[in-house]
Amino acid sequence: MTNGRHRNRGWCAVTWIVMGIVLGLSHVSLADDLDDRIKRLEERLTQLQAELNREPRIYLTEMRERPVRSERHNPSSSGTEETGNMVFFRGGGAWAASDRSNEVFTDVFGTGGTFNGGDSGYYVGAGLDLVLSKNLWGMLSKTWAVGEIGVEFKRFNSKNVTVAVPATCATAGVATCTASTGEVQITMLTVDIAPKIKFLEGSRFRPWVIPIGLDFHVISPPSNDTTVLDIGAQFGLGGEYRLWKAFHLGLDGRFHLATGQTDTTNNFGTVGGYVGIAF
Repeated sequence: MTNGRHRNRGWCAVTWIVMGIVLGLSHVSLADDLDDRIKRLEERLTQLQAELNREPRIYLTEMRERPVRSERHNPSSSGTEETGNMVFFRGGGAWAASDRSNEVFTDVFGTGGTFNGGDSGYYVGAGLDLVLSKNLWGMLSKTWAVGEIGVEFKRFNSKNVTVAVPATCATAGVATCTASTGEVQITMLTVDIAPKIKFLEGSRFRPWVIPIGLDFHVISPPSNDTTVLDIGAQFGLGGEYRLWKAFHLGLDGRFHLATGQTDTTNNFGTVGGYVGIAF
């Protein structure tokens, strides 16, 4: 009986010792794991702090280098980046498809044997190019679509001939009227709105075409129908060279096809040059 009790007490003691060892080992394992996690967290915080300290310097360095990189990749800028917008001033020779001689207001049907029949002269004009797309609306890279708004004055001829109003007035028997002669100029004013396609973005030389544009014409003197307004279309091609910074020098040729609302032939062509200033 006594031996049995001693055995039970012995087993209980052994059990408690084993449980104590297990619990001790588990606490040691948990403590080690916690220490490892704390160490990893501290290392991560140290890394984050180093990155935070380094980011401002990297940002400032990139901001300093960005203009240099931009100038290397876009040498055409050189302090003047192309926007596509331009104001230009044009001039050159103009040729009418038909002269306006033998009309009432141009030479009174050649009264006195003098006809105002010249069909070649000059033009001067100015306008704006406004950028619409720098890749032809996604259809063609490095190709711009530009909208031109222009005004152009032309003088085809000038001659000393019989002046229409005094001659007509005298013919009508008005006592105060006397037929006379004077300088009569054959002129035309054109306002146009046209799309212009410019090629070779980034190049100093850029050719362009006007596939078709809209013209509004005012002729002078009036036609035999006493009308002055006409409309039509124009077609053109040319090219420009960037001389220095925003300054360009160009050449263009155009043909204007009118609808003849004045009962006169108002078709004409021009060839000349222009100076453009980009903005």
